[in-house]
Amino acid sequence: MKWICETCNLEYPGTRVVYRCDCGELLDLRQETPDGDAERLKRTFDKRLSERSTVYASGVWRYKELILPELPDSAIVTKFEGNTGMYVSQPVNRFAGLRRVHLKALSENPSGSFKDHGMTAAVSYGSYMGYTKFICSSTGNTSSSLAMYAAMAGHSAYVLLPDKNVSPSKMLQTLAYGAQVLTFGGTYDDGIRFSERHGAELGLYSCNSINPLRIEGQKSIVFEVAHALGWTLPDWIVLPGGALSNATALGKGLADLHRIGLIDRVPRVAIVQAEGASPFHRMVEGGRAELVPEAAPSTRASALNIGNPPSWKKALRYVVEAARGNTVSVSDEEIMEAKTVIDRSGIGCEPASAASLAGLRKLVQRQVIDKDETAVCLLTGNMLKDTAALAEVCLHGAYGQSGLNQPVPVELKHDVISRCIQDEVRT
Repeated sequence: MKWICETCNLEYPGTRVVYRCDCGELLDLRQETPDGDAERLKRTFDKRLSERSTVYASGVWRYKELILPELPDSAIVTKFEGNTGMYVSQPVNRFAGLRRVHLKALSENPSGSFKDHGMTAAVSYGSYMGYTKFICSSTGNTSSSLAMYAAMAGHSAYVLLPDKNVSPSKMLQTLAYGAQVLTFGGTYDDGIRFSERHGAELGLYSCNSINPLRIEGQKSIVFEVAHALGWTLPDWIVLPGGALSNATALGKGLADLHRIGLIDRVPRVAIVQAEGASPFHRMVEGGRAELVPEAAPSTRASALNIGNPPSWKKALRYVVEAARGNTVSVSDEEIMEAKTVIDRSGIGCEPASAASLAGLRKLVQRQVIDKDETAVCLLTGNMLKDTAALAEVCLHGAYGQSGLNQPVPVELKHDVISRCIQDEVRT
């Protein structure tokens, strides 16, 4: 395996820990993967579905031949991540205006978010290379995932966390796993720059999405979706876009599946950003070649509160250009409205996840997506990742009244409870 720069084609040996090319661009991982033997791979992946206690019970490492085939099984740090549900809900279909929408609940991962798909690969490889100290900058989900895997491996995790616009639930989860949380005045992007500049000299292995291993692990998300649907993907895959690592991984994974012959066509992809943090969407919509960072991004969907996504060039190449991708931005109100629909369907998600459904609805309304097409929306984080958002909607009716659902004080008497059941006193 080797690291390669897609811009200047410079190569680096896989035995060297490096994230950026000398020209300044992020590197990609290149390795020997199976080519032209799709049926054999399908049989292998099907067989591993029955695994319960080996590394192949993981929804990431089940597809090891397509992720990191050279890594010894003994080096893998796993919590059997992946294996998350994919659901169909009629209220969701009606809300989106589409005949069939699958919700892929990546929120069911061990740490509660999609980050586990990439983090198992990054921590496994970093450990294999001899690192015992790991670092990330985070708005919350990356930090809790890194903290969990580092603890499982018996290593130390250091987290750079902005002191504003971060969910306390995510910070507490990170602390509970034993990570050292270092809060600072600034943004996620400031933390990324610091870890890139000083990580190596401090002996720290970076686990942000600048690390190509994160992208490789996250490819397994689309592998799972394709596998669950019999290797026939829907017309569209829609996902939230913050740092854009997940979009990059999705696009790269689709390219792998198509090249090997596991799928016969590549679906369209839509990346959804919050209006207050949408530098990538503004660039694509404006037909510009360069992204203009947002110095002060602002959205209630804290996982999307990123003004300078580090993986934007990769997302442009793998998704917008190669997969005929589209972008859209949605307001916080639209996000929270979609979240209420998902929550009331019994699935649930954090605000950033709901951006995928909000964006899908907007694209259907704009007739970019036809009402007779099908889609998968990726739900990236658990609803308990942001309990403050639940209180805002359920208890206080923020962002509209559709989610209002307050506790009702009652006397335990038959007639009182009867009236409650008949919705006579419910507000």
